[in-house]
Amino acid sequence: MNTATNSKLSSLFNFLNENRDYNKKVQSNSYNLFLAPFDSIEDKLYSVLHHIANTQSQPKIDILAPFFQKVYSNKSQLHSFKTFMNFLTDVESGVHNYESLYYGMLRQKGWGNKTSALFTKTIYHLHNGMYGFQNSIWGDAPKFIDKEEKIFLPVDAVIEAIFHRINPSTKWNFHKINKLLQDNYSSKEMEVWDDLWFWGFINQRGSGLTREFIWNEPKYWALIETTKDEASINKIKDISMRFLKIFDDK
Repeated sequence: MNTATNSKLSSLFNFLNENRDYNKKVQSNSYNLFLAPFDSIEDKLYSVLHHIANTQSQPKIDILAPFFQKVYSNKSQLHSFKTFMNFLTDVESGVHNYESLYYGMLRQKGWGNKTSALFTKTIYHLHNGMYGFQNSIWGDAPKFIDKEEKIFLPVDAVIEAIFHRINPSTKWNFHKINKLLQDNYSSKEMEVWDDLWFWGFINQRGSGLTREFIWNEPKYWALIETTKDEASINKIKDISMRFLKIFDDK
């Protein structure tokens, strides 16, 4: 990692670490929206799975359908983190952690790197006690990320554009971005990087890798989970100026 890239990443990480409360509130609201209507373990899990699958710009419905058919017909295997892991991997014994969950989801047809990482991150947030939920689906889901685990950032076009802005000489993708971050940040720190999408989304305009980096209030309004009063918007705008300055500094 060259000096300029390292400096930008360090500045970004420090920014994200100092401003965790904002995206935490947005994510907590999001989780509550798709969990609140349901009481049973399986219905909560179904809701999370459907929500994550539909974050794809073009979900592969024909490929995803057999996965959901399998999930809905195996309710008895959904009642604990361990049995769900066994269901995904077809292995009765093994490591039951978040890295294994990511790879287990990746084995399922219709699930790619981003959605598998996003599902894994969501399950971790729902069980680590930091987002207003306690054992919201499974009582045996790990509350901590082991330092030996690999945690993957759900990289999409928003995040790829950020890395292109930092270092346009590299053709960034899910694997290159995750390898760079995993090589330089701990598994616990990788979870902090998840906030990057929120700040990137509300501070970009246009599409493609060369999109404009600018405070984009309409995008903030487009997120149902954000606080819409004037004081909150002005606060987010002020903090966004600090976020954007990171990319302007040489």
